[in-house]
Amino acid sequence: MKRVLTALALIPIVTWVVLLADPWIFLAVLVAAACLCYREYNDIAAGYGFGAPGVVGYGAGLLLLVWWDVPWAALVGITVVALVMVMRDGDLAHALPRAALLLTGILYVFGCWKCARPLRELNPHWLMYGLLLNWVGDIGAYYIGRPFGKHKLAPRVSPKKSWEGSIASVFTSAVVGTFYLQRFLPSVPLWQAAALSVAANIAGQLGDLAESAMKRGAHVKDSGVILPGHGGLLDRVDSTLFALPVIYAYLRLV
Repeated sequence: MKRVLTALALIPIVTWVVLLADPWIFLAVLVAAACLCYREYNDIAAGYGFGAPGVVGYGAGLLLLVWWDVPWAALVGITVVALVMVMRDGDLAHALPRAALLLTGILYVFGCWKCARPLRELNPHWLMYGLLLNWVGDIGAYYIGRPFGKHKLAPRVSPKKSWEGSIASVFTSAVVGTFYLQRFLPSVPLWQAAALSVAANIAGQLGDLAESAMKRGAHVKDSGVILPGHGGLLDRVDSTLFALPVIYAYLRLV
């Protein structure tokens, strides 16, 4: 029940922010969401025993998120700073793994959320579409996978997920996503709308499994407790973080 009530409270707020809010309000919400996700990632990373990546990730991540045309030199600079910062660790054997955790968090959280800005600037419905795909995909996976799931998808990473639920998630996203694009972005050809919906859903499922693998490696059940019934914010948006770059790549290519 908590899961349903939380979703019912969040969906209208998120829809308003994505489709109707002033750009500055949207940016503020995006920055807040990215920082919350990074904080939860930071806690997960600390569970690996090399030390938490630390606050430098916030600064580098926000630079990556807010400064749209980030040159390669800036990315190299972030890498150098990360390596220098972790040298302060008392155990130098932890320096390289900690730097890797820091860079992974910056790119994983802030780099993926970065795609939300150009999607909304092109048309708010592109971002809404990216969020919707994973919402409906989760519903399809839950209501088919739970009663009918017999074949485990990734038993070591997420024992409850099944191939039946995964296929239902793809099918649900394909149907709803194609309909949404045809309704609000009719310039997208029907076959491309269907193919993109499938590709983004598969990417989202990989994102879900990737976060599950990170949590399992750190011996953590949930990334946080900010959302009753869902766990942390990162638990709720792990699929979206992988789906948005796929949609953005499609728009850049096509």
